[in-house]
Amino acid sequence: MVEDQSSSLSAKTYDSGFANGTDTYNGILAASDGTIYYVLSSQAIDVGAQLLCYDPARDSITHCGDLTEACGEKESRSIAQGKCHTIPIESGSKLYLGTHCGYYDVADGTERMGRPPEGYKPYPGGHFLAYDMASNRFQDLGIAPFQQAILTMTMDPQAGRLYALSWPDALFLICDLQTRTVRSLGPVTPQNESSTGEMYGAICRTLVLDPSDGSVYFTLPGGDILRYRLDRDTLELVEYDNMRKDYFGQYGASTPGSMAYHWRQAFYYLPEQRIYGIHGNSGYLFRFDPRARRIEVLERLTSRPSQRSGMFDQFSYGYLGFTLGPDGRTIYYLTGGPVYEEGRRVSGKLATGKGESKGIENLHLVTFDIPDQHYRDHGPIFLDNGCRPSYVNSIAVGRDGVVFTTSRLNEHGRTDLISFHPQRETKT
Repeated sequence: MVEDQSSSLSAKTYDSGFANGTDTYNGILAASDGTIYYVLSSQAIDVGAQLLCYDPARDSITHCGDLTEACGEKESRSIAQGKCHTIPIESGSKLYLGTHCGYYDVADGTERMGRPPEGYKPYPGGHFLAYDMASNRFQDLGIAPFQQAILTMTMDPQAGRLYALSWPDALFLICDLQTRTVRSLGPVTPQNESSTGEMYGAICRTLVLDPSDGSVYFTLPGGDILRYRLDRDTLELVEYDNMRKDYFGQYGASTPGSMAYHWRQAFYYLPEQRIYGIHGNSGYLFRFDPRARRIEVLERLTSRPSQRSGMFDQFSYGYLGFTLGPDGRTIYYLTGGPVYEEGRRVSGKLATGKGESKGIENLHLVTFDIPDQHYRDHGPIFLDNGCRPSYVNSIAVGRDGVVFTTSRLNEHGRTDLISFHPQRETKT
């Protein structure tokens, strides 16, 4: 059942005191104690990303640390650990996260690892970090080989491992928490983001752990699904089904600026022992049964304006703000929609985060109840100054249903935390 809403949501903005804050992808978590941990990224060569914590009970923000300093590289004159593209993972009293480069060169519309100017060293590689929430201390667990950045990560607490894909070469990395060693199973595909032409291929942004057997699932740009098998310590192709669905559209796997057939964001849904995910550009919700090796396309989860217009998702990579809520049954999704002005559509495709917007972003919150198969568009979101949020690619939902994300707040592109409540709606 589809519910048509004519309401809007008003977002509260926060000042974390970090003027360098730039677009954050993932990097946010609602912790079990009710606090919100989030990362603000930096594109400066010598300014690292910052981990912060917002306490809703006290309405206060605590600075947890600089990620470059946490990696022991504050005085190294190396390109800084400017980003964190991983969702922090809570286990025990610790958060686990991976670091990423924020200083890039751009060639032919594609980001490349930044070349250091005179007086600076190259990017040393992304680190696996643990942050103790009680003692406020970081622990360096290991560094990615070959100066690779950590692009996406998941954790198997039972096996004591972190798994990651690297950028730009798509290495499958395994970090052993006990020995603090990192090893690579090599590139998951010859198509990666360090290549050009037909050998270019976007890297999957989401690894999903199946806790029943320790398998890790992810996608390739051509739509194939790969599985890491813990029992064999190998990667293998999932047979019988893939992400190449007519509903998702037609894509060239080697086209920069597109995630092609990748799932954009996904999570393991324990009650059904299935993976729920979103195909980024089309916005279609699907579920994947690892045992039956079958994908079922469920519903287009984009905003109502996008559904009416027939548009693909406005952000060309698709949105990462897709998560299971604290009730264990509701999907929360932050997605775009077209903007109309005096009878004409004024918004075009947004860039993939590598420059200024090519159009006005119209962010909506969509929810989907899994057991009831119930969709709801809660309407567009506006900042408390009347402007629209932009470049939103993260999400965390508090225990009281308040949604947190990070957004550009002004014309200078400074990014910071914002929040809104789906029930606090103002009729338009």
